[in-house]
Amino acid sequence: MNNVRFPAEWEKDCAILVAMPHENTDWHYIIDEVTECYINLIKAFAKKGITTIVVSPDSNKTRNILRDIEQSKVIYFDADTNDTWTRDYGPLTIEKNGKLTVEDFKFNGWGLKFAACHDNLVTGKLCQSCLITAPRDNRLGFVLEGGSLESDGNGTLLTTARCLESPNRNGDLSREQIESRLAEWLGIKKFLWLEYGALEGDDTDSHIDTLARIAPYDTIIYTGCNDKNDSHFDELNKMKLELEAFVTRNGNKFNLVELPLPSPIYDEDGMRLPATYANYLVTPQAIFMPVYNQILNDRTAKGILEAVFEKEVITVDCTPLIKQHGSLHCATMQIPIEALCL
Repeated sequence: MNNVRFPAEWEKDCAILVAMPHENTDWHYIIDEVTECYINLIKAFAKKGITTIVVSPDSNKTRNILRDIEQSKVIYFDADTNDTWTRDYGPLTIEKNGKLTVEDFKFNGWGLKFAACHDNLVTGKLCQSCLITAPRDNRLGFVLEGGSLESDGNGTLLTTARCLESPNRNGDLSREQIESRLAEWLGIKKFLWLEYGALEGDDTDSHIDTLARIAPYDTIIYTGCNDKNDSHFDELNKMKLELEAFVTRNGNKFNLVELPLPSPIYDEDGMRLPATYANYLVTPQAIFMPVYNQILNDRTAKGILEAVFEKEVITVDCTPLIKQHGSLHCATMQIPIEALCL
């Protein structure tokens, strides 16, 4: 029997997979604004010595856009994409008997909400190109998105019922059947299911990476809400009660750390957007955290992450990203260096 482990995000030196926005995506109406956000994100990675793998339909055009970034830290990969959220269609990397393997799950546009015919093929193309050298497990019969999973690296998975039990994902399977598959494929031994935490404007069906994140030393960092007049108050406080009831594999309570909820951000139609600070990316070099031009909230969230992780927190203005209902973590997927041919 294989000894399978789903490493925690903070464990391994990695390259970061992103997909550049283009005119044939839903970004077309703010293409210059969102492109600048991606440039700033890739610059931030390059300054910490992190390589970015940039997927786009036209690598020559993308090279010109990113010409001011240290080119030794950028790898260009030609592939068609429907959208930019590589967290959800990029490769999940696990360990089998101590060796890395890429898990290629089906991506169906967050439960058939959006087109995904190109995005669903990106991981397979990366593996076929030999840029990813780790062996690939074909899991395209099972729908799973990276933003729906939080692993502690020791067999515990934090997720949400609204997403994993969505009828338009794996609606033919019971919770027990879903757990059985993820236990086999990802080495999960303990499942923590959140029933609450829905955010307005979230079309992912409550991805965990906007709500609660596992950190070292049995810590969970979560999005809180202390304003009784906020429409999120009831949901997020019910989620908090669930988190308080969770126990580790050793039977101990988790250390809970609350992040502030950003002040409401609305789109041009008056719809509230699902902005949270929980959508950060953890690497061995630094934490990359989204900010939203809210000086006090941005500063408070940054200080909390610095205290928990005891490492540098680099902020990137992700106000453009939230206009399409995602943020920094959604736009990135870490791939361990040892799984790549760089």
